[in-house]
Amino acid sequence: MTQFLFRDDAYLQSTTAQVIEVTTDGGIILDKTIFYATSGGQPGDSGRIVRGDGTVIAIATATHPDGDKARIVHLTGSGANAPASGEMVTLNIDWERRYRLMRMHTALHLLSVIFPFPVTGGSIGEDKGRLDFDMPEVPEDLGALENQLNAMIDADHPVTSEWITDAEMEAKAELVKTMKVKPPMGQGKVRLVRIGDIDLQPCGGTHVAGTAEIGRVVLGKIEKKGKQNRRVNLLFA
Repeated sequence: MTQFLFRDDAYLQSTTAQVIEVTTDGGIILDKTIFYATSGGQPGDSGRIVRGDGTVIAIATATHPDGDKARIVHLTGSGANAPASGEMVTLNIDWERRYRLMRMHTALHLLSVIFPFPVTGGSIGEDKGRLDFDMPEVPEDLGALENQLNAMIDADHPVTSEWITDAEMEAKAELVKTMKVKPPMGQGKVRLVRIGDIDLQPCGGTHVAGTAEIGRVVLGKIEKKGKQNRRVNLLFA
């Protein structure tokens, strides 16, 4: 198993780690990592790995290998000088990109509060995110909803995490807002992300510590993606 340091400290930008495996295609698996792996609509982190001799290996993204949620593979560019198993290396993520993803991911949690409908899909980007809702009709006063969303952001609600067991998660199905994306279960416990007293839901992604860090957002285009499916886009102002 890989220790996911970003779950306890999403602001950690650098750390040392030990190589435990290099895959046949040059992917690097470490004993611990600060790189978030693509999942739940959030893209994997990019950055670099620095070997002991100073050699820099660019990391394009990070993924879970073959659905194995307990490990993360750091994918390198072609021709990378891969380290050896057992080697100690230094990790550095592209912090500016990660922080924008953290802000947008937290904003989308709030979007699911002002649009209280089942979530059928979503995607998190550096400048734009979206959630798809099982929503028969688009609310009329979108301006009021945008103001409500920004008021939640300005209130600087604390964003914290807590853990429950898989069994407790199964007994609390009402916490799951997503219809297609299942909570990150299978390791005995599930992380819940709490935003003040306004939202609580299972999530394995990275988030800011307080909603004021998100900054002002605007509602973008709302697209019809089916009989009742509506895609709501969100952008940083």
